[in-house]
Amino acid sequence: MTSQPAVPRGRIALLLAGLAMFGPFAIDTIFPAFRVIAADFDAGKVAMQQTISVYLIAYAATSLFHGPLSDAYGRKRVILGGVAIFVLASIGCALAPDLGTLLAFRALQGVSAGAGLIVGRAVIRDLYDGDDAQRLMSLVMMIFGIAPGIAPIIGGWIIGWAEWHAIFWFLAAFAGVLLVATLVALPETHPPAARTPMRPGPLWANARTMGGDPAFVRLALAGSFNFGALFLYIASAPEFVQTHLGLGEQSYGWFFVPVIVGMMSGAFLNGRLAGRMAPTRVANIGFGVCLAAVAVNLAGSLVAAPALPWAVLPLACVSFGVALAFPILTLALLDMYPQLRGAASSMQAFVSLVCNALVAGALSPLLSARPAALAAGAAAFTLVAWLLWRWHLAQGRRLPRATEAAALEPLDRM
Repeated sequence: MTSQPAVPRGRIALLLAGLAMFGPFAIDTIFPAFRVIAADFDAGKVAMQQTISVYLIAYAATSLFHGPLSDAYGRKRVILGGVAIFVLASIGCALAPDLGTLLAFRALQGVSAGAGLIVGRAVIRDLYDGDDAQRLMSLVMMIFGIAPGIAPIIGGWIIGWAEWHAIFWFLAAFAGVLLVATLVALPETHPPAARTPMRPGPLWANARTMGGDPAFVRLALAGSFNFGALFLYIASAPEFVQTHLGLGEQSYGWFFVPVIVGMMSGAFLNGRLAGRMAPTRVANIGFGVCLAAVAVNLAGSLVAAPALPWAVLPLACVSFGVALAFPILTLALLDMYPQLRGAASSMQAFVSLVCNALVAGALSPLLSARPAALAAGAAAFTLVAWLLWRWHLAQGRRLPRATEAAALEPLDRM
C-alpha cells in the first residue's frame, strides 16, 4: 500500500462519492423541469438539450486541467476550489433571467464539476494499491451510482411544490455541504514532495503522450463508449420517460431506479471479486453482460412499443455490466502513468466527456424520437466498446502488470 495516513475506508468512500455525485446531479435533476423551463424561456427541444451539452463541453474542456492542477498544488485545494465555484454557478443558474444566462452559468457549473470526480479518482490511487484500490473504487462507484437514480426523482419532487429555480438552489446547498465536509474530513493525499510543477510545456507534453499512447486511448475509448450506451438513454430521459413510456414529471424513478440498482449491483460484485478473479476476466464478463443486454433491448424495441417493466430491464443490465468493467479500466489507465495519476484521470475524463457531449448535443436529439433508433444507437456504442477492448487484449498489453498482479494477491489486507 502507498505510504499515506490511515483513512477509514467507509468515510473516504462516502465523501469521494458525494464529490463525484454533484456532477451527475447537475445533469439529471433538471430533466423533469425541461418542459417548464422551455415554456418559461420560450425555448424548443433542441435549445433545451443544450443545457446539457454546454455543461458537458465546459466539463470536458477543463477536465484536462483538474488533474494536473492537483498534481501541482495538492488534491484537497483543487477539490475545494472546484466545489466553491460550483456553488456560485448554481446560484447564478437559479437567478438566471433568460436562457442565455442560464447556459452561461451551466457552462460555469461544468468548468468546476470535474474537480470532485477527476481528482477523487487520483485520491483513491494515492491511498491504496492493487485490490484495495479496486475495492475502494468499486465502493465509491456503488455509492456514486445512486446519483442518476435519485437526482431526477428529487427534481420531480421539487417541481411538484416549487418553481424550477429551486432545483438550482438545491444544487447550491448540496455542493455547500460537500464543501464543508471536504474542508473538515478529507486529508491531503498528495504531499508537496510528490508534486510536479504546473507548467504549460510539460502539461501539453503529457497530454500529447497520453493521447498518442494507443493502449491508453483504446482503454479510455472502450470505457467511454461502453458507458455511452447508457448515457444515450440518460440524455434522452425526458423524451423516453414522458413521451415513449407516457409517464409524468414525478415518475422518472421508473426509469432511473432499475438503472441505478444495476449499477450498484455491478459495482458491489466488482468489489467482491477483487483478489478472487483476474481483472481482465471480470472486465470480460462486464462487456459480455452489456452485449447481451443491448441485443435484447434492440430486439424488444423492434417488435413492441416501450412498456414497463420490459423497456427498462435491459438498461438495468447494461448499467450492471458497465459498473463491473469500469473500475478495472479506470485503475488500469491510472497505473499506466503512476507519477501523473491526476493527469491520467483528467485525460480519461476528457475522452469520456467529449463522447457524452456529442451524445447529449447531437445523437440524443437525432435518435430520441424513435425507441428503435435509441436501442440501435446504444447497441452500436456497446459493440464498438467491446471491439476496442478485444483489440487492446489482442495487442498483448492486457492490463498493467501491477494492476493485474496486485489484484490476485491473497485477501489479507481487508
